[in-house]
Amino acid sequence: MNTFSLSNISLAKFRRFLFEAGCTRVGVKGGHEKWKLAGCHRSIIIQTHIDPVPERIVRSVLIDMGMTRQDFINMMRNI
Repeated sequence: MNTFSLSNISLAKFRRFLFEAGCTRVGVKGGHEKWKLAGCHRSIIIQTHIDPVPERIVRSVLIDMGMTRQDFINMMRNI
């Protein structure tokens, strides 16, 4: 049984996940960071003033990146 949750992920750890997944931070504006991933049609936007990152944001980012929950869990175990 897997007990890893998509909630309560610190902002610092989520940034490391984005970096390890191949994203690059392209800008910061008014409390939001903009990240890009090659091959991804949409920019990834995260709020820098909310820590931990809300589960709905994590799910949205995974959809945008084309990753499954299990892919995310496997990467987070290595971070």
